[in-house]
Amino acid sequence: MKNILFSLASLLLLAGCSQPAEDQAKELPRIAIAGLAIESSTFSPALTQEEAFHARVGDSVLTDYPFLSPDSLDRKRARWFPTLTGHALPGGIVSREAYESLVKRTLDMLRENTPYDGLFFDIHGAMSVVGLDDPEGDFIIRVREVVGKETLISTCMDLHGNVSWRLAQNTDLITCYRLAPHEDAMESKKRAVDNLLSRIESGKGKPAYKAWIPVPILLPGEKTSTRIEPGKSLYAKVEPASLQEGIIDAAIWVGYAWADEPRNHAVVMVTGDDKEKVTTTAEELAKSFWKVRSDFVFVAPTAPLKECLDMAIASDKHPFMISDMGDNPTAGGAGDVTWTLQEILKRPEFKSERGLSLIYASIPGPEFVQKAIEAGVGGKVDGYAGAAVDDRYAPPVRLSGTVEAIAHGDIHAETEVVVKIGSVHVIVTKKRKPYHKEIDFTHLGLNPREADIVVVKIGYLVPELYDMRADWIMALTPGGVDQDLERLDYKRINRPMFPLDKDMKDPDLSARLAPSSSDNS
Repeated sequence: MKNILFSLASLLLLAGCSQPAEDQAKELPRIAIAGLAIESSTFSPALTQEEAFHARVGDSVLTDYPFLSPDSLDRKRARWFPTLTGHALPGGIVSREAYESLVKRTLDMLRENTPYDGLFFDIHGAMSVVGLDDPEGDFIIRVREVVGKETLISTCMDLHGNVSWRLAQNTDLITCYRLAPHEDAMESKKRAVDNLLSRIESGKGKPAYKAWIPVPILLPGEKTSTRIEPGKSLYAKVEPASLQEGIIDAAIWVGYAWADEPRNHAVVMVTGDDKEKVTTTAEELAKSFWKVRSDFVFVAPTAPLKECLDMAIASDKHPFMISDMGDNPTAGGAGDVTWTLQEILKRPEFKSERGLSLIYASIPGPEFVQKAIEAGVGGKVDGYAGAAVDDRYAPPVRLSGTVEAIAHGDIHAETEVVVKIGSVHVIVTKKRKPYHKEIDFTHLGLNPREADIVVVKIGYLVPELYDMRADWIMALTPGGVDQDLERLDYKRINRPMFPLDKDMKDPDLSARLAPSSSDNS
């Protein structure tokens, strides 16, 4: 009898020992993931459709975040419920049908696993949608309707995004990148997730205060790079500000210059539990930004295209890189403006095969690509490319030359061909694609390091091209992301706005405290 009682007691003891582990597993916070990201130029005639977002759903979402790999610490800190994330190449305004479809799919997936303790909201902040102001503000409100007011939402954004008052109200924790180019993108996303997990694990929950300050500055990223002053010193103040006791995070958004909505302007936000520190820190950062507003300059020399080509041709530094900025697809340009390529092909220096070698990356032309495929490598091809979307500055360009390479399978371009015309290698794509890595060229048999001149549809050079350049100039070319903002027909942004209104009075940069998302109706 004693043995039976002892065995029963032992079983109960073992059961008691195992229970806390099970309870602990059950108590892991439930975290959802959702988000849509794109920069949309409203000054481009392009229209972005749903397939451009290359949406990931379910567990495939997690592969975009190395800090949530199966063996990572953060992965083990919660139960994860990824829904849908979509990251589109910057482009034109998003069709209403595409937006509604992506949002509906997200909300349907969110409903499947409610309730949630938290949600990681991974957005860019510069999406424009046909017939809808402030899509990210609209999106987060609709997310709130599904997950409820008590779920903690942590938002991570590009510093070229826009933070409307509505977005500030409905999110709880918010941060953005601190570097341009965005070498800290993944670090920033991890910070947003870590802040979310820490606030849930500690029981502190939502921050007591969220300070929001609109700063009436609208500048392109090419003038606000953190590689140079004053952006370098301005953004260097952000991390120390965020590490103060009583503060969770601090952030400065430059905003997106190529969309015409009231929310397009710079913003400072600071979140935390110490009211005085949150408000004073936000005001100090906003005043620091305003103080240096006139000091922002392009990150590299700029000139009209003719002058850029003259300099590159005369230079003994190779590769000499030229940024074809006005139609930059990484900022929202249509990517098919032919004006620059037309001008290059007119130059006598490139008419002969023995002329200076120039790589042009790139121009979309699906019909030309098909002709090149039919001709095959080594074959002759003659056809037109470009200007199918944006023909405001030049018509389709005629390309007549030899096919030197054909490649299939790129996520953006789908198919790429290289056609040599004189001494110019033109990359023609089925769909638009930015070229910003060495492998983008080498897989086509091109060596940009050995070319005399490389022309890319891009603004400031991303790190790999920047490290490769021997010299570099940015061409002031036309397109949907024209760097001369004063030439753009703004009608709806808030005025006055610097630098459009250079003599404007100093604005009110006092902090506005956004209400808790729990209080929003």
